[in-house]
Order: sequence, then structure tokens, then C-alpha cells
Amino acid sequence: MNELDVLAARFERDRAHLRTVAQRILGSADEADDAVQEAWMRLSRSDTGDVGNLTGWLTTVVSRICLDMLRSRASRREDLAELPEDLPVATPGPEQQAVQYDAIGPALLLVLDTLGPSERLAFVLHDTFAVPFGEIATIVGCSPAAARQLASRARRRVQGQTAVGAPDVERRREIVEAFLAAAQGGDFERLLTLLDPEVVLRADAASVRMGAAEIVNGAAGVAGVFNGRAHAATVALVDGVPGLVWASDGQVRVVFRLVFDDDAGRIAGIEQVADPSRIAGVRIA
Repeated sequence: MNELDVLAARFERDRAHLRTVAQRILGSADEADDAVQEAWMRLSRSDTGDVGNLTGWLTTVVSRICLDMLRSRASRREDLAELPEDLPVATPGPEQQAVQYDAIGPALLLVLDTLGPSERLAFVLHDTFAVPFGEIATIVGCSPAAARQLASRARRRVQGQTAVGAPDVERRREIVEAFLAAAQGGDFERLLTLLDPEVVLRADAASVRMGAAEIVNGAAGVAGVFNGRAHAATVALVDGVPGLVWASDGQVRVVFRLVFDDDAGRIAGIEQVADPSRIAGVRIA
């Protein structure tokens, strides 16, 4: 067995850990696999003879790759926001795998998408994997104190949007009712006022097969999806949180889970669920 084979065998022992790190940072199984593969390519080209903790070294490399991917994702959002409204934008085809939720809860994933790349990485690395702020600072390119502030700011936002029992359910219902009325009435400008500027709409694999885009970023894009539509939808409590459902022949076909920015009174994230097995596990009132 040559040196590269030994290195490959060592890498395989860390692959599951690295994939978990990448998936929790990126929220996408496909992108996590890409990040891990890129880490292997960098490892195979590097001299690691002086590396005392290869797992830590690989975790740092994967985290940096993920940070670059998050920044690229944010850059693409800005580019799409500048496109003319009548320019067609390609959407993922049904063959593309939907985002995996086994590592992160759907609501948390939606909230994480509202964070900046550095905030998101600092929060996940420290709060999930207990990576020291000194190491996070090296990855992000800032001081340990700044890394601590990034994680703290992200934590406050996550806790504020996912806290149980604290939100005003009636106020959220009013927001959803106003959103549905604006959608059905084709009031695009009103939809924009009810959506966070960085809102993210995610669709599960079943929704994608029905023709939905897997991910839509930004208030204008999400408003465009709902504008003049949703005539068969109705407001409902989805696991105790105001949301939307679409039913046909007395059976719920699609559920829209919502994440709220209660301070701004806007919708910060939407998850579209059409998988019957997942809908079966949702409490709808």
C-alpha cells in the first residue's frame, strides 16, 4: 500500500464526520458531498507530514470550503436580484436531490439561511461542534473576539425566531392572512412588504416533481411565486404555527411551513412540503 492509499484510508475514517460538518453548515446534502470531495483533493495534494491532528486539519479545510460556497451562494443571490424581471432564470430539474433535513430541523435551516456566511459558519461550528473561537477566527479571517460576536449575534437571531411559546400566534395569523389575500389578489407590492428581503422558499423533492423550484431566494423571487396564485390555499395552524395548506378532495396535498421575523412583522422563510409521508406527521388545525 503506497502513501496515497494510506492517506485515502485515513480520510475515509473521517468522511462521515466531515460530511456532517459540511451538511450542517450548508444545509444541502449534495453541496456537502462536493465540499468533502474538494477536501480530499486538497489533502491529496498537501504535505501533511507535520500535521499532528489530521481530523482537526480536515475540519478546518472543509469549513473553509463551505464558507467559500456560502459566500458564492450569497453572491449569486445578489446577481439574481439585479436581473431584469422578464429575464427567465433556470430552476433545478426534478432529478436534483432536495435538501436533506436529517441533520438540521427545517425551521432552523430556514433561519440559518437568513444569516450571513460568516455568522452561519461561526454559529454552527461553535454551537454544534464546540470548535474554539480561535480556530473559527482562522477560518473566517477575523479575530477570536470578532468570531465570538458573530456566533453570539447568530445565536440571538436563531433563538429569537425559533423560541417556543413566545410569539404572538394571533399576530402571525394576521400576517399569513394578509399574505394570502395579497397573493390571491395579485398585489405584488403588498407581498413584498410582508416578506423579509432575504426570505428563502424551499421545496421538498415531492414539490419539485410537481414543478416547484427547489430554492427561491429573496422577497421579489418569492413574491413572484405566489403573486396571483394560491387561490386554493387556506390559513391553518401547522404544528401550532400559522401557515398555509392546499387541500384537494378533502385531503391535504401541500403544506407551507412559515418562519417569522416577529420584530419586523414579516415572513422570513417558507418550506413547501408535498411528501405524503411528511404531511402525515404534521399536526394541522
